[in-house]
Amino acid sequence: MFWVTKFSGFFAAAMVMIVLSPSLQSFPPAEAIRSSHLESYLRFPSQITPTVPLNRFSFRKAPVFRNAGECTSNDRRILGKTGVCDPSLVHVAITLDVEYLRGSIAAVHSILHHSRCPESVFFHFLVSETNLETLVGSTFPQLKFKVYYFDPERVRNIISTSVRQALEQPLNYARNYLADLLEPCVSRVIYLDSDLVVVDDISKLWSTSLGSKTIGAPEYCHANFTKYFTTSFWSEPRFSGTFSSRKPCYFNTGVMVIDLKKWRRVGYTKRIEKWMDIQKTNRIYELGSLPPYLLVFAGHVAPIEHRWNQHGLGGDNVKGSCRDLHPGPVSLLHWSGSGKPWLRLDSKEPCPLDSLWAPYDLYGFSS
Repeated sequence: MFWVTKFSGFFAAAMVMIVLSPSLQSFPPAEAIRSSHLESYLRFPSQITPTVPLNRFSFRKAPVFRNAGECTSNDRRILGKTGVCDPSLVHVAITLDVEYLRGSIAAVHSILHHSRCPESVFFHFLVSETNLETLVGSTFPQLKFKVYYFDPERVRNIISTSVRQALEQPLNYARNYLADLLEPCVSRVIYLDSDLVVVDDISKLWSTSLGSKTIGAPEYCHANFTKYFTTSFWSEPRFSGTFSSRKPCYFNTGVMVIDLKKWRRVGYTKRIEKWMDIQKTNRIYELGSLPPYLLVFAGHVAPIEHRWNQHGLGGDNVKGSCRDLHPGPVSLLHWSGSGKPWLRLDSKEPCPLDSLWAPYDLYGFSS
């Protein structure tokens, strides 16, 4: 198991050490499974020409990971007729956005690097721009993945302005539609943001029990929950009353385990859209896609260990100031906030903890 140990004091964070256990050595993924979704609005519209010139990006090919012996038989099942519906798969959904593509590639690299059976991980990539599938396939030749087109028009009219323009991008809201986008046979998925790296075996997160809940995430009940909504929200009983019968806690939507079967049955997408419609006319929050999740799920979340979302490493939403680690062990490092590690590293003004992201960066040509 990987452990990140924090010394006291901010600058001591630069001396964080990651200790590798032999049980988490890297293993090679098997043959890729690639295709694009072909259902209604999810398909790549034929009239759309490629929007991302591949020569704008250059990523080194990911290294070949070495399998654990017990994963061999699993590999044969995955390559069989069941494909994406194979019940032994670990399903991970990540967006591919031009501005965050470097982060997404690093996230995938980190997951493969630390997975005991990387050939059991199936990636569902959500895109709003075409021509990214080839780039992913060339960077990870043995990756199992599928690309799903999310039409920005699906949410454009219900997105409100936010504290950061990046939070207004339609693809940020694609997570709301995973139950529609992914095949009906996919009953559970891990949703991950593009600005993080996983430093533990993701199958541990996958196996988390959700009990009767629809989503699981690390909760932070000490946070000032009221700050995520405006005075107008708290002063209007028909809005604030939504929390009257529960004990809501803050959770970060960048790392969630989702029971898609329950999500589809209850119809949570419509509930989220309802709050987004209210926001357009009443301005009940200032952030982007997070508050509707708090409104729908806060107080009804299966708690997951904090180690699975050491968030806030990107600093605040304005200056992107450097942050320290939270106390305790770490399985996932998340640069939520305005400061992204690849931008700070390129500018030669990195934060101490950005050095923990750098080993998974595949951007640039091989030397």
